[in-house]
Amino acid sequence: MPLREAIERRYPHARERIAALRESIIAACQRYIDAGLGDRDAERRLCSTDNLTYWQQLAEVLVAHQLELAGLCFFHPPEGPDFCVEHKGRRIWVEVITPTPANVPEGWLAPPGGDVRDFPHEAILLRWTAAIKEKAEKLLGNDRGLRGYLASGVVAADDAYVIAINSRLLRGYDGAFDCIDGISQFPFAVEATFAIGPLQVLFNRETLEASAPEHQRRMLISKPRGEAVPVDTFLDQRFTPVSAIWAIDADEGTLLGKVPRSAVVHNPSAINPVPTGLLPAQDEYEARTLDDDNYQLERIDGRLPPVDEMAATIER
Repeated sequence: MPLREAIERRYPHARERIAALRESIIAACQRYIDAGLGDRDAERRLCSTDNLTYWQQLAEVLVAHQLELAGLCFFHPPEGPDFCVEHKGRRIWVEVITPTPANVPEGWLAPPGGDVRDFPHEAILLRWTAAIKEKAEKLLGNDRGLRGYLASGVVAADDAYVIAINSRLLRGYDGAFDCIDGISQFPFAVEATFAIGPLQVLFNRETLEASAPEHQRRMLISKPRGEAVPVDTFLDQRFTPVSAIWAIDADEGTLLGKVPRSAVVHNPSAINPVPTGLLPAQDEYEARTLDDDNYQLERIDGRLPPVDEMAATIER
């Protein structure tokens, strides 16, 4: 099926905004394909009627669009991660993944009525940890026989490696709420890498005085079945080749000027760190080591790419 026909079937409404959205998707996908930014089967996946297949591929189109808006020089290699950014003589690899909503409750994905719903933060966090694990293994390999990008020489020892996670499919079918921030009020990408749990208040049993709110230190998160999952990726020295997590909640509206929620979470132990302000994001998080047992996590303002004024006008 041709790309235009597939996108028109997926977005069939005739309203002006939908028509503009449809044309922007077709243009962005065609530009992505013509520029050689996708794998050999990229067009087929964009034409797929399966929603998960479509979104896995469209996420790469949207990430490429964000890199373009940020003015970065990048290309799609014949093998290896999705994109390679060339910056000041360095290579920064970007591997994209869109976690599927496996085991996320249907009450969140498709609430029975209205916008009132429980927030299944642990189920969603498990999807973030699974995405990080999958793409970290792509780089490092695993004990099941997977030879990673480093071992194969696709990614050099002095290259940076960024895992870009688009959380669009974790929002729910209506897409009403983005899925960047977890129960801690930090991004899920922070919770999954720095062992940060929910806020807690401690009470003195004798005086009943309450402590100041503080975050739990949560090293593991339970799964419905099987062993608990570590959520301390950036505190584990095995993952020093992973430079950062780029969390982004991008949907089709980003092609019409909508600014996606996004954050870059830096690995303080990264062998090859990524400069702050390089990747487009609203927030960036860096950890400063205080001593052998403590660190201080700091949020800094990110750098957003300029908005396409014509697209923004259509969006409004």
